Amino acid sequence: MFRYNVRGENIEVTEAIRDYVEKKVGKLERYFSDAPDATAHVNLKVYTDKKAKVEVTIPLPYLVLRAEETSPDLYASIDLVVDKLERQIRKFKTKINRKSRETALPDVQAAIFSATEEAEEDNGSELDIVRTKRLSLKPMDSEEAVLQMNMLGHNFFIFEDAETNGTSIVYRRKDGKYGLIETD
Repeated sequence: MFRYNVRGENIEVTEAIRDYVEKKVGKLERYFSDAPDATAHVNLKVYTDKKAKVEVTIPLPYLVLRAEETSPDLYASIDLVVDKLERQIRKFKTKINRKSRETALPDVQAAIFSATEEAEEDNGSELDIVRTKRLSLKPMDSEEAVLQMNMLGHNFFIFEDAETNGTSIVYRRKDGKYGLIETD
């Protein structure tokens, strides 16, 4: 079951807005056989040009769902974000089902990347590191890594190559295609 962390920037999160977010995002739970115990982080922003931006991040044990949408109407933005998240879930489930049929792996979900953030530290040096992430690399192929990268909305993704057991990186090139960096 999802818990909700709804935050507003330049907007007061009223009970009606909170209820609408919980109702819409809660519909995503139907895609899971066991309702995941996760916190849905929802950021609502209203800009001076009256545009409303909605960002939703749902970290799951085997996947991070993330989407954002901007439109003139806050409620429309919420609907659009939920639609994006539904498409991500359907795409992921299709990919997992196809992959498990091809390889006969019982739990492909365990092969998905997970990351946890660590506390920020300031060491006072010339090159200050302002954010540190600790990664737990799970074996997967480059196609799965690209899928995960796109779901996260990132430009690169680090993973353990299931075939070589080496650390690899996929990235989005300026031409819109993908690149792969393999380590020895």
